[in-house]
Amino acid sequence: MWSTFFLTDEEGRTVVPGTAGAGGMAAPGGPAQGAGGLASLMGGRSTFGGNKRRRTTSAGHAMSEAQEGKIKLAFFVAIVGVVLTVLGVGTEFWVELAPPKNFYNNQTCLTAHYGLWKGCTKTLWVSDIDPERESCGPAELPGESNCTYFKFFTTGENTVMFQKTTHKNLNVATAMLALFSLFLMVMGAICITMALSKEIIFFLKPASICFILSGVLVLMSLLAFHQSVLSFLASDHTVPLHHELSWSVSCIGCAGAVLIVGGILFLLLALPCSPWKRCLPHKEGSS
Repeated sequence: MWSTFFLTDEEGRTVVPGTAGAGGMAAPGGPAQGAGGLASLMGGRSTFGGNKRRRTTSAGHAMSEAQEGKIKLAFFVAIVGVVLTVLGVGTEFWVELAPPKNFYNNQTCLTAHYGLWKGCTKTLWVSDIDPERESCGPAELPGESNCTYFKFFTTGENTVMFQKTTHKNLNVATAMLALFSLFLMVMGAICITMALSKEIIFFLKPASICFILSGVLVLMSLLAFHQSVLSFLASDHTVPLHHELSWSVSCIGCAGAVLIVGGILFLLLALPCSPWKRCLPHKEGSS
């Protein structure tokens, strides 16, 4: 059963669409206007549907998908440096101190290790130590451990271990450098997040500066800590001590290098033109 739709013109007459006959009037330009409206509707659908336009930056340049992928890769490198920094700053295995294993008695010996915030002493059994090792340790061996937080930041007191006194000014300077480097890392991460969300390449420049400075500060904190250890060892010579930097220092050193590399990558991505594209055509033309 067919259904017919009726239209009414301006004079009140009924017009059947698609029929040419008596009373059948087609509006001038009706089919053309209908086709044009349908085409514009389909064009509007394609504009809002599949063909999404990328936002442009304030300078008028759109961030391509390849450039966005490079930024994310450089951000991953920087995040690795941040994780290594947090791991090193939060642990107390910066340096290990060990007297000769037979200095106190032939059954037990005492070893110590500390970081930026607290120090730990550990009693080990001499029988568990490698016979070829002359000093007590390493600190990873099982034993009774006792850890206390430093009072540099509360009462300003120095800590005494093995009759040697720490140098609080150098220790506080090391901690402040590490904390300020973490603050710069957070600022750099915020800049990268805004660059990716708003697609504004300008934020790569302050991010690169933040990460490069944070890497430099991390390495400076490492140098300050090493100087504090040397000052600690020179404070007294009653107990001979063997010292060695532990795995937390390795994390800090690697973090500083990775952060500087990440900052340089962001700086290269922030340039308006890649330096490789400038050099290669010149070489090809000269050859």
